[in-house]
Amino acid sequence: MTLVDDHLYSTFQPLLYQVATAGLNPGDVVYPAGGFAGRYGAIFRRGGLASVDPASRTVKLTTGLEFGYDYLILATGVSASYYGIKGAAEHTFGLYTRTDAIALRDHLMAGFERLSEGADDMSITVVGGGATGVELAGTLAELAVTVLRATFPDVDPSLVHVRVVEMAPSLLGPFHEKLREYARVQLVKRGVDIRLNTRIEEVTADQVLLADGEKLATDLTVWAAGVGAARDVASWGLPQGKGGRIVVGPDLRVQGQDRIFAVGDIAVNPGDPTPQLAQPAMQMGRHSAAQIVRLHRQLPTQPFTYHDKGVMATIGRRSAVVQLAQGPRLTGTLAWLAWFALHLFYLFGGRNRVSTLINLTYRYLAWGHGGAVIVGDDPGDPEALEAPETLETSEAPSDPADPAGSAASPAPE
Repeated sequence: MTLVDDHLYSTFQPLLYQVATAGLNPGDVVYPAGGFAGRYGAIFRRGGLASVDPASRTVKLTTGLEFGYDYLILATGVSASYYGIKGAAEHTFGLYTRTDAIALRDHLMAGFERLSEGADDMSITVVGGGATGVELAGTLAELAVTVLRATFPDVDPSLVHVRVVEMAPSLLGPFHEKLREYARVQLVKRGVDIRLNTRIEEVTADQVLLADGEKLATDLTVWAAGVGAARDVASWGLPQGKGGRIVVGPDLRVQGQDRIFAVGDIAVNPGDPTPQLAQPAMQMGRHSAAQIVRLHRQLPTQPFTYHDKGVMATIGRRSAVVQLAQGPRLTGTLAWLAWFALHLFYLFGGRNRVSTLINLTYRYLAWGHGGAVIVGDDPGDPEALEAPETLETSEAPSDPADPAGSAASPAPE
C-alpha cells in the first residue's frame, strides 16, 4: 500500500480560515503524511500525479517516479474554480491550502499596518456565501476590532469594511431557511455588508466589477465561490464530468475502469451526486477500500450509499449553525461549542489538538483584549513559499445554491 501526495503533510481544511485570520499556527492544521502512512504499514511517496496508464497498470509522478499498481484510488481533491470571470485568478486569494492561508494572513496583517500608517480605509471582499465565505467574513469582522484595539489603538476599527458577494438569493445554500437567515443577521450585527443576487463581471487589483455596472473598491479579495478539478486531470485520460471531476459508477470505480477508484471531491456519480464535503469523502474512502477487499476475494462490488449526518458552520464567537440530518437545528453558543468540539475530534494528531485547543480557547476567552494573533511563517519551512494552488475554468455554475465547494464541516458521527 502506497500513499502519494504532492505535499509532505495532510491539511485539515475546515480550520484554514483560522490560520488566515491569525488564530492558529499553520502547523496546527497539518499532519505529516509519512507518519500517517507509517502508522498503517504503508509507504509514502511525495509527488503529484502526472499520468495514468490503465493498460499497463502504472502511474507516473511529477518527480519522474513510475510504479505499478493492482488497484488505484484517486483522492486528489479540487481547487478554486473561477467560472471564467476575468481577473479572478490573478487578483484574488484562495483558501484551499495551507499556503493560501499563510499568504492571506500576511496580506491581511499588512493591511492593518497600513491603516496605522495613515491609510484612509481597508476594504475586504469575500466572494462566495457558502460555509467558507461566511466563516471567514464573520471572523474578519471580529478580528478587525480586536486586533486594531490591541495592536493599533490609534486606528478606528470602523475603517475596516468587510463584504460578502454571493450570486444566490441567500447565504449557506444547503442549510434550512431559518439557519440561513440567522447567519445573515449575525454577519450584519458584526458589520458585514452582504450582497446577495449579485454577479461578478471582473476582478481587478483594487476593484470588483459587478454585472450591473457597479464597481466595488477592494484592497483584498478572497475567492470562496466554488471548486473544480485541476487542469492536469484532463491529461490522465479518464472520463470527466461537471467541474472536470472524474466520472464514477455506483461502486465508485471510474467509468470504464475495473481497477481504478475515485473518491471525495474529485469524483462525481452523475446518477447520484454527493455534496463536496468532508463526510462524503471519508465515507467514500472507506467504501472504496472495502470494494478492493471484495474484488480481491472475487466477490461482486456493492454500490456506495451516502449517509448524511448533517452540516455545520461557524459565524464568529459564540455563533454557529448546526443542521443534523436526523435531529434538531441548533444556533448560538450551543452550536458554536458543538462546532468547536467536533473540529478538535477530527483534527489529526494529539499535539495539533492540544495546540488548537489552547490557541482558540485563549483567542475567544481573551476576546476584546487582543486575543491570540499568530503571525510569521513556520521556521525553516520552504513550502510556505509555494505559489497558491488554483486553477481557472470556463464552466458557469449551473445552480447558484449548489453546496459544492462550500467546505461546510461534517456533523458528528
